[in-house]
Amino acid sequence: MGSLPPSLDLPPPPSKNPQHERVSETTLFNLFKAQQGHLNYFFQNLDLSQALSFTETLLNSQGTIFFSGVGKSGFVANKISQTLVSLGIRSAFLSPLDALHGDIGALSATDILVLFSKSGSTEELLRLNPCARAKGVYLISVTSVPNNALANACDMNVHLPLERELCPFDLAPVTSTAIQMVFGDTVAIALMGARNLTTDQYAANHPAGRIGKSLIFKVKDVMKKQDELPVCKEGDLIMEQLVELTRKGCGCLLVIDEEYHLLGTFTDGDLRRTLKASGEAIFKLTVGEMCNRKPRTIGPDAMAVEAMQKMESPPSAVQFLPVIDRQNTLIGIVTLHGLVSAGL
Repeated sequence: MGSLPPSLDLPPPPSKNPQHERVSETTLFNLFKAQQGHLNYFFQNLDLSQALSFTETLLNSQGTIFFSGVGKSGFVANKISQTLVSLGIRSAFLSPLDALHGDIGALSATDILVLFSKSGSTEELLRLNPCARAKGVYLISVTSVPNNALANACDMNVHLPLERELCPFDLAPVTSTAIQMVFGDTVAIALMGARNLTTDQYAANHPAGRIGKSLIFKVKDVMKKQDELPVCKEGDLIMEQLVELTRKGCGCLLVIDEEYHLLGTFTDGDLRRTLKASGEAIFKLTVGEMCNRKPRTIGPDAMAVEAMQKMESPPSAVQFLPVIDRQNTLIGIVTLHGLVSAGL
């Protein structure tokens, strides 16, 4: 291949700056220790009575809990709102700029508006405040500077004690946003407990992804059944069941009696071991003579994630679990491949 025309030559990779200084392990350790100290200051000085009043106000809300903020505080406010939504609590993020251009129409007199601002002097929030009050909204500020304008203009203020920012100039909001996040998410979990949210309710709000699937999917939702099952009788010759052992893709045979009760399992690993130990005698051996009579099993109503845990448990991992009912009747099989394919 010829070289590219001069006009299409790719630029060379940036050269390493010889003046660039590395971050030492000691420096990083000291920064983490310093941040830990700043966070401890917050925990030690937080007014729990304020935090409790804030939490109870949100818990008793009859409308939507709106959150707002600008810049980094806006990102935190949005995240906390989404956490509440995931818990089944009516919440939304309200951009202060968009609110002043029509979105304030979403507010009603039963709603709460929580305003996050480190300084309490954020111009956009101060402009939003009287407009939101005119809608009858209950206003709460969450700030870190004492006696600020936003706190004085709201119905409630929560002071988040801030020793200083980790930033060497005490400017970049890296500690203030951390305590905002810790405060908001902790309150969210308090609301979760007060509302007695169950795992089923939580799962209903997370139907996609591993979280939802692990809380929703049961064994009966992911198991193979009926014609998909690699079944045989204990009197069947091993060599006559090789096709059944391989074609169902389970890596095993499920040994049953006439009433479909599970008697044991025979795996492709058992086949190799039997062949090695018995040689040509394998042609006369039955599945029942060499099968595992005490295999791990699971019920159809168990959670699928429980099946995966059971497969991986000591003394050795297995690739499948027969699914049986209370009468030991075989009704299905769940495989590790099937669980992984389901996204668990």
